[in-house]
Amino acid sequence: MPSAKIAVIEGDGIGKEVVPEGVKVVEAAARVFGIDLTWDHLDWGCDHHARLGRMMPENGLERIAGHDAIFLGAIGWPTVSDVQSLWTLLMPIRRNFQQYVNLRPVRLFNGVPSPLARPGTIDFYIVRENNEGEYSEVGGRMFPGTDQEMVIQDTVLTRFGCDRVMKFAFELARKRKRRLTSATKSNGIIHTMPFWDERFRAVAGDFPDVVTEQYHIDILTAHFVRRPSSFDVVVASNLFGDILSDLGPAVTGTIGIAPSANLNPERRFPSMFEPVHGSAPDIAGKNIANPIGQIWSGAMMLEHLGAKDAADAIVAAIERVLASGENLTPDMGGNASTTALGQAIADAVSAHPVEARRHG
Repeated sequence: MPSAKIAVIEGDGIGKEVVPEGVKVVEAAARVFGIDLTWDHLDWGCDHHARLGRMMPENGLERIAGHDAIFLGAIGWPTVSDVQSLWTLLMPIRRNFQQYVNLRPVRLFNGVPSPLARPGTIDFYIVRENNEGEYSEVGGRMFPGTDQEMVIQDTVLTRFGCDRVMKFAFELARKRKRRLTSATKSNGIIHTMPFWDERFRAVAGDFPDVVTEQYHIDILTAHFVRRPSSFDVVVASNLFGDILSDLGPAVTGTIGIAPSANLNPERRFPSMFEPVHGSAPDIAGKNIANPIGQIWSGAMMLEHLGAKDAADAIVAAIERVLASGENLTPDMGGNASTTALGQAIADAVSAHPVEARRHG
């Protein structure tokens, strides 16, 4: 990966504060490992909507389709409805670019206290189906404003969609501890979840070396709290994966460190990398947001682009800074600013290139 062109969308709220720190750290790794990065900064988001009535230009997808990756901060602000902000920017990118895997690592770092009494070693991945499922656009509203008002929202699962995300999850598990957990609710959802279970069993037949288990989503959330160290890779539908991938980081101390990757594994389209935490209007503009979710998303981006050494160097730098107990933001019990923590991680990447390479 000698070079790459990356679309940068800071978006809204704390996205405008954490993205510059993510870029700073990724640039530090790029200098150490000889990577030439071109950043294409795009002012899309709710401010763009306020000026022009759209979250992004009409030809926005065409403008970034040829980029190597998309680096996104956060989308959403109280002046624009969530339906408008997400469904006219984030969802079109995920779906038109076939980013059908939402990959979210969950890890407990030294230096970040878990709210659990005995958390153990927490290090697993959630693989969330990202293009269909419960977040379909099929449905509608009838008789609005009357006593007969009704709404319908359909879940759409396809064999093609289930199989491809499950195959990705199995392949990831095969590279790790060879254990895969499926989230379901087939005892209460009569059509879609039994179909999900059927496809999981069918795909499992191609991976006899991977141990499988499945849990109903309600007890699975309990297991995330009671024994999170027992999980390796978890695969889930769009809604269940969304919920689990907020709970997972919560048991590791803070959602502020949680990254994610919206992947098109076949690389026909650019993949998008963003933190899990959202735009957080309540703390926006205060320079106290945790930038690690954005920075770690940058590491995932570099790994996806083929620069695994650079990605490992960033994660190793995050480890060192957190373990030191210095420059921690308020969500981790410290009083450091967003910029101070970002700079500390950038400095750690720059100062230990040899150690970083060994870590990889």
